[in-house]
Amino acid sequence: MRGALQIDWTAAADAYLAWWAQAGADGAVSERPVNWLRPVPAPGAKPAAAIPAPAMPSTLAAFHDWLAGDATQPERRWPASPILPAGPQAAPVMIVTDMPDPADVSANGLFADRTGALLDAMLRAIGMSRADVYIASLFTARPPGGMVEASDIDFAARRMRAHVALAAPRRLLLLGDRTSRALLPPGASEEADGLRFFNHDGGTLPVIATFHPRLLLTQPAAKAECWRVLQSLIEESRS
Repeated sequence: MRGALQIDWTAAADAYLAWWAQAGADGAVSERPVNWLRPVPAPGAKPAAAIPAPAMPSTLAAFHDWLAGDATQPERRWPASPILPAGPQAAPVMIVTDMPDPADVSANGLFADRTGALLDAMLRAIGMSRADVYIASLFTARPPGGMVEASDIDFAARRMRAHVALAAPRRLLLLGDRTSRALLPPGASEEADGLRFFNHDGGTLPVIATFHPRLLLTQPAAKAECWRVLQSLIEESRS
């Protein structure tokens, strides 16, 4: 019976690809995530109108109230209470993290526990303390599992651009890869001292991005690179 069954592998491959194309999977990868569980719209149904971006408050105090109580904030969908920004307006440095850590939720304040102790050490190294800087987070609450949707990240980035304009710092320090990817365009040029420029609703200001303290606690070897980046903040504090 050997050789009695002849398979046309080319035809079989074409049939296999055709089957997946009819199932709707006509590409191996996509630039955008796809919600395969979304309901199929009825024939002739009109697409839903885009939700307009909410108006942002025009003062920093009003912005804080808006963050804490406005029902349109994505954090209202999560069980955790919001942790609001803290620090003086027009600070020499505004520090932005991605979201509160579990220890922050328990302490009701950003950078609690060991990450806070390391941040304080970083600030002392550049001649500052928490009283000197303005500290905020992309998300004021921690979602279940620490996972957020792409649409929420886009909203948080727009919100942060307005936030930075109202806080009016001299420089911006972004902590963590998720924060940097949300607020800095891909391929943004970096100068020799680690500086880049951040576009906000009121113009631009210098920005540097470095590792989050939570990563430095688990990877101490990264502290040298972090220190290199922080050199520009030392120069700024002396100018």
